[in-house]
Amino acid sequence: MELSDPRAVLAAVTSVLRAPIGGILEPLSEVLAEFLPHRALAMLTGDCARHPLRTHGEQPLAGRITSGELARAGAGVEVGEPWFGHARLAGESRLALIVASRPAGTSGALLAVVTDGDGVPGPMARDLVRLLWELLAGHVSDRGARLPPADLAGSRVAAGERARVIAELTDAHAATLASLLATLRSRTLGDAAARAAATDLAVSALIELRATGDLDRSLSEQSAGAAFDRLAGRLAPLTRHSEVALELVGPRAAERSIPADVAHAAQAVVRGCVVSMLEHEGVRRIRAAWELEEAALRVVVRDDGPGVATADDPPMRRLTELATALGGRLTLDAVPGWGTTVTAALPLAPAAAAGRAQGPLSALRPRELDVLERLARGLRNRRIAEELRISEHTVKFHVANILDKLGVTTRTEAAALAHASGFPSVA
Repeated sequence: MELSDPRAVLAAVTSVLRAPIGGILEPLSEVLAEFLPHRALAMLTGDCARHPLRTHGEQPLAGRITSGELARAGAGVEVGEPWFGHARLAGESRLALIVASRPAGTSGALLAVVTDGDGVPGPMARDLVRLLWELLAGHVSDRGARLPPADLAGSRVAAGERARVIAELTDAHAATLASLLATLRSRTLGDAAARAAATDLAVSALIELRATGDLDRSLSEQSAGAAFDRLAGRLAPLTRHSEVALELVGPRAAERSIPADVAHAAQAVVRGCVVSMLEHEGVRRIRAAWELEEAALRVVVRDDGPGVATADDPPMRRLTELATALGGRLTLDAVPGWGTTVTAALPLAPAAAAGRAQGPLSALRPRELDVLERLARGLRNRRIAEELRISEHTVKFHVANILDKLGVTTRTEAAALAHASGFPSVA
C-alpha cells in the first residue's frame, strides 16, 4: 500500500471495516505494518461486555496481554493524543504506541501497538493510527450492537470461558473463607491456636493466589493423579477442625494426562460442592471421587446430609456454568433424608467447531494462503510482492505470520507443509 495513493489507502481501510468484529485486528495489523512495524496489537473496548479484550500478533506475546495491563497502560492516555513509551504488557515492560478513542454514544476503546523497538513512530504515523482507531472504535461499537450469528457464537464461547474462570476464583475464595471460619469456630482449638491456624491458612491462600497470577495462560496437560493430590491438599483445611469426615477417592489411572483446564474445573467442582455441603446441618460425611473414562473426567461428590440442595442454589448454578463452559454437564440428585449427589462429566477433548476447516493450513487467512502458495513455488519476497501488488514489507509481515501459525521456523518447512496439503511444487 502506497500512502501517497488515496485509492490504496481507502482500499486498505475498507478491508478492515469489512472484517468480522472478532477478526478486525488482523487486517488492521496488515495496514499498520506498512508504516509502523510492530509485534502485536491489543484492543480493549467498553462496548463489548462479553469479550472486551482482543489481541493479535506474535505468540505467545499477544496471548499473554491481559485486560488489566492494557487498562493500566492506557489510564493516562488522553482521547485524541497518542502516547508512546514503555508499558507493562504480557508481563514485561515493552515499547508501545497507545491511542484512546471515545466516539459519541460509546464507552470508549483503547488500542495498543507493541512495536518492534526499531525507532520511534513519527508524528505522521501516530496521527494515522489515531485517525484509523477513531474510525474503528465507532465501527466496533456499532457492529457489537448487531452481531451476526457466527460472531455471536464466538462471543458466547468467550463468555463461557469468563464464566469458568469466575466460578473457579469464586469457589477458591469461598473455600478459603470457609476454612478460616471453621478454624476460628472450632471447639477443639484455643484462641491462640485458632489464630495461628487461621494465619497459616491466610498466608497459604495468598501464596496460591499470587502463584495463580503467574501461571502460563496457554493450555497444558498434567497427570490426573497430581491434579487430584493438589485438590486434596486444598481441601484438607476445610474439615481439619470439623466433625465432618471427608473421603477422597482419586482416579485409578493416576498417571494419565488430562488438559489443565479440565483439571482446574474438576478441582473447582469438588471444592465448590464441599463448601456448599458443609453449610447444611446434619452432614457427617462427604465423599468426592474422580473417575477417568475414555473421553471424559467424571466427578462425583456425595454427602449424607438432609438432601435439600437444588440446582437453583447459587453455588450449583456457578458450577453448572463452569461445566457447560467446557462442553460438559453437571447434574444434582437430592433425596430428602438421604443426602445429595452432584455428578459432573467434563470432556477431555474440546468439541470441534462447526464448519471449521481442518488441516495444518486451516488457521491461515486468504491473503496468507496466497503468499504461502507463491512461497511454496520458490518465489522470493520481491517477486511475491509484485504478483500480489503489495509491498515487500507486507510480504515479510505475512511470512512471519505464516511461520508462527504453522508452528515452523523456516520457509522451507512452511513450503513442505504446503506441498503436503496439495500446493504446487517449485517449478
